[in-house]
Amino acid sequence: MTEHPLRNATVVGAGAMGHGIAQLLAIASKDVILVDVSEAILATARQNIQWSLRRLVEKGKMQKDQEEKALARLHTTTHTDLAFERADLVIEAVPENLEMKKQLFAQMDKTTPKHAILGSNTSALSITELGKATRRPDKVVGLHFFNPAQLMPLLEIIKGAQTSDATIEVALGLARELGKKPILVNKDVRGFIVSSVLSAVFNEAFWVVWRNEATVQEVDAAMKCKAGFPMGIFELADFVGLDVNSSVAKDVEGALGARAKASPIMDRLVKAGKLGKKSGEGFYSWTTGRPQIPSELANRFDPNRLYTVAANTSAWLVHDNVATPADIDTGMKLGTSWPSGPCEHADEIGIDTVVNNLNELHKKYPEPMYEPCPLLVEYVKNGWLGKKTGQGFHKYK
Repeated sequence: MTEHPLRNATVVGAGAMGHGIAQLLAIASKDVILVDVSEAILATARQNIQWSLRRLVEKGKMQKDQEEKALARLHTTTHTDLAFERADLVIEAVPENLEMKKQLFAQMDKTTPKHAILGSNTSALSITELGKATRRPDKVVGLHFFNPAQLMPLLEIIKGAQTSDATIEVALGLARELGKKPILVNKDVRGFIVSSVLSAVFNEAFWVVWRNEATVQEVDAAMKCKAGFPMGIFELADFVGLDVNSSVAKDVEGALGARAKASPIMDRLVKAGKLGKKSGEGFYSWTTGRPQIPSELANRFDPNRLYTVAANTSAWLVHDNVATPADIDTGMKLGTSWPSGPCEHADEIGIDTVVNNLNELHKKYPEPMYEPCPLLVEYVKNGWLGKKTGQGFHKYK
């Protein structure tokens, strides 16, 4: 643990994520300085925080005096050096641009006290690279909140190559103070836990449609009506933004190679300016609101196809000591509202079934993405097939 309690916190970036994080810290009795480039942005952020706190009071989740104390602990400024000079903790929530973040981390390192922990809310960028921009990589950590930060219960904590165990312990303690469920990413891999699994599922769904195995609506109907997902895969891709998804897919492919070969399906849509909900059209038209997905199409696609790929991706995360099965399942359930985690689901249908499914896909499409992870092969060899044998990803009584 640190000798310096986290009393003074600074959040850089007052957008949707930044102001939500600042609100959480203020509720948790931290003195918070929220920083952005203009007073207008900061004024809007403060109004949003006031509205959110008022709603918590109205719903009986907070007392009026707690609201007032939280607002009194919240300060705003456009001067970063002023915000950094007394900070015990800084969390940046600026746009996902590695060079921009590295410059910010260098400034944070130069201006904050030597004991200060420097956190990044990045959803995919390298914590190790951000640490290299400082003289204290041991105190640099990923703190990936989920949107909206003040409501979503999950917090991914990412350990860079040089992040110390002491810093991780402080981060885990902070998560508990903020009322979050932390999951630990032991290695700084592209996409961490949730985005790694989700991007693999997106990509497989895209390949399914690209190969004319099913339509967009058939996949989404199956995932919503049979698998119980809150949104269809293509519906969610549109919601996130196809330009964002395309960038993530290419980044993951760059990191993992042929194991994450990106489907070309989004390229023509992005080039045509069809970016999803924000542009009014992507895989669906959003001009009249949320797309209607016919439930009668649900039986035309098997959700296990996507769960199989999710299980294989999860197995690689476990195999490479990135995360535990428990944290992977927690991440997907709390971060994306999946009804069951990919490791739980694999144990339910049988690890042997997952491996057989992968082998069939690999026979049909001889791509590295369908080669079963060695961990799954080992599980089958050991007779660890899931619930039916008492052990798989998890152990069962």
